[in-house]
Amino acid sequence: MTGLPRAVHRLPAAARRRRRRHTYLVLLAWLCGLLFFVPVAWMVLTSLHSETDAATNPPSLGAPLTLHGYREFFGAGSGVSPWPPLLNSLTASVVSTLLVLALAVPAAYALSIKPVRKWRDVLFFFLSTKMLPLVAALLPLYLVAQHTGMLDNIWLLVLLYTAMNLPIAVWMMRSFLAEIPVEMLEAAAIDGACLATTLTRIVAPVALPGLAATALISFIFSWNELLFARVLTGVVAGTAPVFLTGFVTSQGLFLAKVCAAATFISLPVLLAGFAAQDKLVQGLSLGAVK
Repeated sequence: MTGLPRAVHRLPAAARRRRRRHTYLVLLAWLCGLLFFVPVAWMVLTSLHSETDAATNPPSLGAPLTLHGYREFFGAGSGVSPWPPLLNSLTASVVSTLLVLALAVPAAYALSIKPVRKWRDVLFFFLSTKMLPLVAALLPLYLVAQHTGMLDNIWLLVLLYTAMNLPIAVWMMRSFLAEIPVEMLEAAAIDGACLATTLTRIVAPVALPGLAATALISFIFSWNELLFARVLTGVVAGTAPVFLTGFVTSQGLFLAKVCAAATFISLPVLLAGFAAQDKLVQGLSLGAVK
């Protein structure tokens, strides 16, 4: 009988320890979130300052706000419009993301639900393509593009972004599709569904969170890519990151214009992430938890 009161007294203490641990984890999560958010907030605030106030050291938080940096970004001073580079980035990112999904889903299906022989070797081969630095392949790609007349062509970036994001997409989709119950696919096969019908009507709706997460990551990687776009494009196919680097000069002040351009160019990614945030969290959790 003496052990029961001790257990009763021990439970509240254990519950308090768990509550404190939970509180510490929540505070740590908020701290990490603030660490990532502060540079973004600083960039937005700097974009609303004049060039003189943005260049002060230490920066002045109470400086007057102005939209001069955004007017410069939209070509009020230079006469150069940002819309063609933004349209090029949107075209390359959206089309390459659609191609990545169209290729990654059948490949992940073959590696997870209907596994091929030595599927681990296949996955390692996909991953090994990401181990090569992009700069190591830059010269061969430039020579191939030069001889095929694809320099300064947006469709060259579409092909490169598709090849660049496809390995990661296959790895992600394979983990998502591995969670689909095999009984659903067997039932579809009994009903006479072909492979295309199974992928579009059975696999795709169930794996929609994983598709959203994979699409968003592929879109972000394509939208933010700079090296290939900087070297392989020029006036016609220049993307938004390339246009952004044009504000950095060796003469004069440019910090407010760069922050304004970076803020506006970041909006499509932020809006896409906000629109798909529930599917993104659900998809990443689905692929990570068995």
